[in-house]
Amino acid sequence: MRALVTGGAGFIGSHLSEALLRAGHEVTVIDDLSRGRRSQVPAGARFVQADVNDDLGGILAESRPEVVFHEAAQIDVRRSLADPLLDTRVNVLGTVNLLEACVSAGVPRLVFASSGGAIYGDTETIPTPESHPQRPASNYGAAKAAAELYGNVYSQVYGIDFVALRYSNVYGPRQDPHSEAGVVAIFTERMLRGEVPTINGDGTQTRDYVYVADVVAANLAAITAPPGSYNVGTGAECDVNELHRHLARIIGVTAPAAHGPGKPGEQLRSCLDASLAAARLGWTPRFTLDTGLESTVAYFRDRGPGYL
Repeated sequence: MRALVTGGAGFIGSHLSEALLRAGHEVTVIDDLSRGRRSQVPAGARFVQADVNDDLGGILAESRPEVVFHEAAQIDVRRSLADPLLDTRVNVLGTVNLLEACVSAGVPRLVFASSGGAIYGDTETIPTPESHPQRPASNYGAAKAAAELYGNVYSQVYGIDFVALRYSNVYGPRQDPHSEAGVVAIFTERMLRGEVPTINGDGTQTRDYVYVADVVAANLAAITAPPGSYNVGTGAECDVNELHRHLARIIGVTAPAAHGPGKPGEQLRSCLDASLAAARLGWTPRFTLDTGLESTVAYFRDRGPGYL
């Protein structure tokens, strides 16, 4: 099968590209390298440096993908609030531009990296199912919800099989420790440097941490899944204080975390019900939080201070 991965030089996209190659598929990677690294594009993949708002029709016409995985995105919630036009340009217009290119090139299926927590906002139901009302509290969440709506329109009008995977908080090797969007990588980096990480607020805000290899497995399952939207998470809440304790134990740190002021508008709880993905994709997470964190710490430790 011929596959194309946008954002394939980035955190999740590079892992997905590797898995597709291992499964025997032809892979084309599109990335503008604004956040991704050329070194993370796996050998064997064709690489094209391009932005999601560039003219993608020619690239898709040449590579003729049978499925497109759309991982490229502006992923920082706080940046989306500070610069909503940038967030909309990348996450909404970029997605529509890619959908147009898919129609032009006759691509039958697009798998979209959406966001569970950001789309739902704070909810009454934990774990939160796909049927819960969407109340995004950030421009990032609104953009992901809008992109899903566009994908569903293109599905109805043009017959593209559109699958949206609503990720919970993804972590693992290659996550950017210099971004606001990856608390596991940020805490890991600072602890390995001998620094004390700062927890925003009292640390009782919860997230559903899902390991990147499990997210990749969900994407592979989406190749043949019925079109629709699916949560991709563990169904287990973990607050920030508990996450810090897990990492401190693995790294061997005894100093307590520092606490800073809470971030205005920060979501208090986020945890996804992934039973629909289990039923229709045959997907369930395999990695426990401890196992995933141990692998993540080992990755960053092996790369040393020059990488961090």
